[in-house]
Amino acid sequence: MQPLLERLGHPERKLPPVIHVAGTNGKGSTVAYLRAILEAAGLRVHAFTSPYLVRLNECYRLGHIGGGVLVDDAELTATLERCERANAGEPITIFEIETVAAFDLFSRHPADAVLLEVGLGGRLDATNVIEQPVACVISPISIDHSEFLGPTLRSIAAEKAGIIKRGVPVICAQQEADALAEIESCARRQRAPLHRAGQEWHVGVERGRLVYQDDRGLLDLAAPRLFGRHQFDNAGLAVATLRATSAFRIEPFAFEAGVVNAEWPARMQRLASGALVDQGAAGGEIWLDGGHNAEGGRVTAAALGDLEERVSRPLVVIVGMMANKDPDGFLANFAGLTRHIIAVPIPEREGAMPLDRLMDAARAFGMRVECAAGVEAALQAVARLAYEVPPRILITGSLYLAGHVLAANGTELR
Repeated sequence: MQPLLERLGHPERKLPPVIHVAGTNGKGSTVAYLRAILEAAGLRVHAFTSPYLVRLNECYRLGHIGGGVLVDDAELTATLERCERANAGEPITIFEIETVAAFDLFSRHPADAVLLEVGLGGRLDATNVIEQPVACVISPISIDHSEFLGPTLRSIAAEKAGIIKRGVPVICAQQEADALAEIESCARRQRAPLHRAGQEWHVGVERGRLVYQDDRGLLDLAAPRLFGRHQFDNAGLAVATLRATSAFRIEPFAFEAGVVNAEWPARMQRLASGALVDQGAAGGEIWLDGGHNAEGGRVTAAALGDLEERVSRPLVVIVGMMANKDPDGFLANFAGLTRHIIAVPIPEREGAMPLDRLMDAARAFGMRVECAAGVEAALQAVARLAYEVPPRILITGSLYLAGHVLAANGTELR
């Protein structure tokens, strides 16, 4: 990263104030809340997130007054070609060249803030060349990518905490004890002020509203549009971040508007119309979530439990996963909610989990299991079943699968 950035004139040093976001689950949603709040305050916000769902352009959002826009094909192509020429054939990964392109692109457009999401881990991540962000954010940490980050929660937390910089505020979501201990240790070494959920700041739900409190006072905000109890926590993390840094002046109305208006596709997203929805059972519901690890499954299952309390429907889970994930840990979360699992492949993805492995994991929990050639075939199979009440369908297990579903359904991503 460093030699290539040097050949490009160090664009990473020419950026507006950067908020750097690491963690296992909730990174993207937290960035969505940060962006919505900052934009509600009238600021121009660049954002680099990954992975994309349908098009690479989704990774690059350019800040404009009134709301950011995805980079267009022509400018993204020109940026990637410029970075490729500067790299001159040296070894580099796809994510590294994409990250360099983000710095180069953002340095050429004026803005008030940059939101930078870590790709994998933190300490050795391509994004971790930013020397002095205005805030370092760590969303909930759980076991994932252990082949790269280590087998224990503490080893993974150490990698995530590698984004912490000397003297820069660290805003931390609620964590397991081992993960928090590692974050606290790293913050002490870097003399970085630490703002921990449940200690320096608190977020809760009261009468359906988001209530946030820290030593500066209390905010009583409307509930997030994004569905699920965990979205209150993600929104709280964004609020805490912007109150912990002096880089931006945010009025209470902007916090409320941002929490209400934030959007983030494939995170407990209700698909109300589209080509795939037309294949589903008449009168049923189709939900899409890109969760792919045990903790992601837990929060999704909790959100489904909330839906069941409101309107009871039989639940069918259509699932496809990558081979490096833990199907037992993921599917265990749904054992008390459904007895019907349909395993599907992830189209055009090397390294997808074999269907028999997924099916064996589901059978171990006593679930009714079948497989289908794809999501469309699975939806058609569910539509043929004689449910007394139209079912609730969850499509989950992978962001790659979620991207395929959005593309096949014709859902527009902006």
